[in-house]
Amino acid sequence: MLEKTPETALRDTVHPFDRATQVHAGDGGWRGEASADYFAFVGPFGGATAATMLRAILIQPERIGDPLSVTVNFCAPVGNGSFDLAVRLMKATRSTQHWMVELLQNGEIATFMTAVFAARRPSWSHQAATMPDAPPFDQVKPIPNNLVAPWAQQYQFRFVEGAPSYSDTVNDTPASAYSRMWLSDTQPRPIDFLSLLSMSDSFFARIFHVLGAIVPIGTVSMTTVFHADAADLAAENTTAVLGAADASIFHKSFSDQTGELWSPSGRLLATTSQVVYFKA
Repeated sequence: MLEKTPETALRDTVHPFDRATQVHAGDGGWRGEASADYFAFVGPFGGATAATMLRAILIQPERIGDPLSVTVNFCAPVGNGSFDLAVRLMKATRSTQHWMVELLQNGEIATFMTAVFAARRPSWSHQAATMPDAPPFDQVKPIPNNLVAPWAQQYQFRFVEGAPSYSDTVNDTPASAYSRMWLSDTQPRPIDFLSLLSMSDSFFARIFHVLGAIVPIGTVSMTTVFHADAADLAAENTTAVLGAADASIFHKSFSDQTGELWSPSGRLLATTSQVVYFKA
């Protein structure tokens, strides 16, 4: 019998998402590495890349508060191997911090992020939005976990409405862009800011649903707004969220895409919007 080395044993205890999004100090900056577990068609899954960049801010000693809003601009595909992360605190006030992270590979910027962090204080609260109807998580069967892209195998998708139904031919009439589903890591992991940001990019491209076929796409820009702080997320203590995704328009090679992420208790945790390139 082969004995596990300390390195192998440690790897077995670290969640795949945390392995994929880890960062290391080096050469006066920070470094990450593209994970084969979270690869998409031409490079790493954008959600994992975004989470890696956000992690690089979260570990900064001068960081105050929790992420409030994150915008990620995907300039070019991230390739195999390692990449550099340049992290800068752009401006700070008494309540907020404005950060920038640049992801560089082969000396060129592939992705950059701007993030606003805030020290939230008790205040008047009101949630006008209502959680979409859905059976409990464990009463909805996950779709088969044999999807083509490795990143999708790292998640469970339990569709309540708008399950994917793709073929080799485009629909004669455009279908609905709306989907509602429970989302969780295949290997359960507590929901935190990193997983919420990554899940913001886990909604299948809306054009796939509308056309009923997979066409070339790519996220150009994604903004996620968090509506809970670390204490709120800890109180929710969940490994799954209910996601709702939609789109309003597909025009001249670009579309929008919106999403909501809800806790099982009915709390709106995050909202997201994207600009997506498509070829169809």
